[in-house]
Amino acid sequence: MPGHHDTSQRAATENRYPRSSRYHGIGTAVHTLPDGRQVPYLKRRLLPRLDETGEPVSHTVGAGERPDLLAHRYLGSAGQWWRIADANPVLDPAELTSTPGATIVIPLPGGAGHA
Repeated sequence: MPGHHDTSQRAATENRYPRSSRYHGIGTAVHTLPDGRQVPYLKRRLLPRLDETGEPVSHTVGAGERPDLLAHRYLGSAGQWWRIADANPVLDPAELTSTPGATIVIPLPGGAGHA
């Protein structure tokens, strides 16, 4: 693709983010602007298939719940909210909990259930 190329330090960049980050393992590329300046960017992150994210469980959304609180409850870390967002067809993570009574999917690593 004109104006785009992989960086020569791809391996170092892929490990810039911790394993718990949704960006871990994502490579970088550089876009060259018409004036010659180079702008690095992260390559596209493809969402994993649900069967690759862990054993899914259903959760009925309650009033006042938030994705980070659900991640803490089910996954042990509020910072893992993005795993729940990846497992559901939403563009905005706020949509996950915006409708009390709605059912969402929560991928549990290894299928360990939490209540």
